[in-house]
Amino acid sequence: MTAELRNIVLIGFMGTGKTTVGLALSEKLGWTFVDTDQRIVEREARSIPELFEQEGEAYFRDAESAVLEEVLAGERQIVSTGGGSVLRPLNRETMLRGGFVVALTAPADALIERLRGDANRPLLAGDKEERVRLLLKERKNAYDFASLTVDTSKLGVAETVETILREAGAR
Repeated sequence: MTAELRNIVLIGFMGTGKTTVGLALSEKLGWTFVDTDQRIVEREARSIPELFEQEGEAYFRDAESAVLEEVLAGERQIVSTGGGSVLRPLNRETMLRGGFVVALTAPADALIERLRGDANRPLLAGDKEERVRLLLKERKNAYDFASLTVDTSKLGVAETVETILREAGAR
């Protein structure tokens, strides 16, 4: 493993497989898995939909930035980030400073299918298909800063993990 590899940071739109791939990477490397959204829920003692409803998106994004800074000060972690965490330049800098950043992607149709029954995504309230397409368009280049991009609709979890490990220099 390369000396500079402190963490592997997974970014990508909701439904791209950050949690699934992150857990598999964590198991393979014996590293701690951290889901930043889950960390926010634990810290705030409220669900993400409750935070959005009661405090607004700006409050949630502030909490997200604080959690990213805290988590990425550590090492030997697989960090799964919220889909919108890349929207702030400060967060992108924190991620790049804190680890090897991997963007997971998938085409809109695959994401819509994966997210169909998920009611825990406040940004998808209403017509899910329309919201997914709109958000993907808005975030078109938001994940481009990653060191590696992997399309999870073309590879299984094991293949995705192997690709990430090979490219990150971690085995």
